[in-house]
Amino acid sequence: MHFTPRPAGFRFYHTHLTPRDNLNLGQYTGQVGPVFIEPRQTPGAYDQEIFLTLKEFAPVFSRGGDMAMAFLAGEEIASLKSAGESAMKASLAAGAPRGYEVGYSLFSINGRMLGHGEPIRVKQGQRVLLHVLNGSATEIRSLALPDHRFKIVALDGNPVPNPVEVQVLWLGTAERISAIVEMNHPGVWILGDTSDDDRQHGMGIIVEYANKRDTPKWIKPPKSKWDYTQFALPNATAQTPDETIEMTFAKHNAADNGFNLWTINDTPFSMEKMQPMFSIHEGKKYRLRMRNESDDIHPVHLHRHSFELTKIAGKNTAGIIKDVVMLGGYQEIEVDFTADDPGLTLFHCHQQVHMDFGFMALFNYV
Repeated sequence: MHFTPRPAGFRFYHTHLTPRDNLNLGQYTGQVGPVFIEPRQTPGAYDQEIFLTLKEFAPVFSRGGDMAMAFLAGEEIASLKSAGESAMKASLAAGAPRGYEVGYSLFSINGRMLGHGEPIRVKQGQRVLLHVLNGSATEIRSLALPDHRFKIVALDGNPVPNPVEVQVLWLGTAERISAIVEMNHPGVWILGDTSDDDRQHGMGIIVEYANKRDTPKWIKPPKSKWDYTQFALPNATAQTPDETIEMTFAKHNAADNGFNLWTINDTPFSMEKMQPMFSIHEGKKYRLRMRNESDDIHPVHLHRHSFELTKIAGKNTAGIIKDVVMLGGYQEIEVDFTADDPGLTLFHCHQQVHMDFGFMALFNYV
């Protein structure tokens, strides 16, 4: 097999099987990894370039609870929250259990649990470019390095208009972040997830400065909000699209053999029918207005296209190009894309257990 890589950027390659209730298939396995297509010209303003793939293993089903969402900026929309909570209360009152979710017992970076494998070796004064991929099937991941900051230069392989330093990286499933860390605090540190339980079960890697042999140290970072709009230029304004497509996402608790059934505009995707939901025309610019009637975070993804973030939780923005974005519980986002790659195009939530149970749609060029 051969292919012509295009365009330049940081990609995520993985199996596209839909395993449904089989935790030995699909993205639950280790069949994931990064692909980086070098641009023709790059400033090369770093001393080391390191790829990190975050991945969990040993998945198990459990009855779902509430997902941690306090890290996402933006307010909930009252009407979305009312609809989602009313549906959940009615389901539970009728005797249904909470729908199945997936948890894990083993966590790794580049296939090694914290404390195993080689550390990241650095020297004081170095600028280290980290390319971080969340290769999880279902988990949102965070990453922090005590006494250091991440200068984010690209999201999903696309340079950001306004590089910003942050203390914590947050990545939905399949999201990628490229960030430069200036190594200016000598020691032996743990680069790891901010969740104590996940980090203690392997989600971390040691960063070791030259000539330092101390016990690896972890310091919990202060709480902060993840706000995509900070990576845009101030007062950036998006162009008016040719058409706006309305999408509402809803959860039907435990409605499919104990699993949550997910719908887009009241319709779950059918693998048997494979019927397109939306029709688009080549060359036109479309805005997807996505509304979340559930308390889950959805890392939504559009195949074969990139999109521009234009509104996040009520905040207008422009210039940030991605192909996966986290939509917060009971929130709304808008993204714009140009229909420039004819053919059937899949849209879905990148949480495996969501897309397997209805959270997909096809766009068809007409």
